Amino acid sequence: MPLAHFDGALAVVTGAGSGFGRAIALALAERGATVLAADIDLPSAERTVTLAKTLGPGGGAYEVDVADAAAMETFAAEVRHAHRVPDIVVNNAGIAVSGPFLDHGVEDWDRILGVNLWGVIHGSRLFGKQMVERVNALPNKPDKPNFGGHIVNIASAAAFAPTRSLPAYCTTKAGVLMLSECLRAELASSRIGVTAVCPGFASTNIVKNGTFVGGDAARRERIRARGEKALRLRRYPAEKVAERVVDAIIKNKAVVPVNFEGHLLHALSRISPASTRLLARIPVQ
Repeated sequence: MPLAHFDGALAVVTGAGSGFGRAIALALAERGATVLAADIDLPSAERTVTLAKTLGPGGGAYEVDVADAAAMETFAAEVRHAHRVPDIVVNNAGIAVSGPFLDHGVEDWDRILGVNLWGVIHGSRLFGKQMVERVNALPNKPDKPNFGGHIVNIASAAAFAPTRSLPAYCTTKAGVLMLSECLRAELASSRIGVTAVCPGFASTNIVKNGTFVGGDAARRERIRARGEKALRLRRYPAEKVAERVVDAIIKNKAVVPVNFEGHLLHALSRISPASTRLLARIPVQ
């Protein structure tokens, strides 16, 4: 794959301060894209941009809460005014809430829906509209059709299968997957690609920074520690997920399961849904 594949492209990545977001931002920068790193933690986003400048054109950092509709409106307008319409948008920001459904409070649902689902909706709607307007404003030549852009929404292998321990997380990621499929159909005529990327277990801070509900504090911390250990033992780096994102943009793929468990759950969801329902019953100790 040529490193300069995205020369001249402008990319927006949310949740770019760490994990998948940082790895994706750096992978795009290395291939020639100017990256605008958005994160609720501005110093982390700035660090990502500093790293991006060692690999490619660099870019800019923005402090944005993707769950805040007004903030996202302002962010999208600022990107267009200060830069231009982006060519690539990666809606990556995400959080986790773990525990029994009946122990999830309204505030837990509000936050995870706001970040994981509404964040993707805001990013797709605002930047997707900019991309369509750009396509419509340019003369189109049959031999050289306009490239409208590409939107990548980071879902999860959890979008393919239920689990009793992650009802809110699975719900939001399944929503991201379906939204991406619907949006892909709508934007195809504008030559705008849409991809849902669905990673399994990978080395990020999502468990460390997650919210755990139900049981006493000692049990919650025990589950958190086990989750962090499992991710460490899995040893699947965020950089490999970023490689799959780059490949998906180049090849305009619709749905991209990542790593063994991602492919396994994707296959089971299609071949044997009953198996995923049985797996969902396994309790977390």
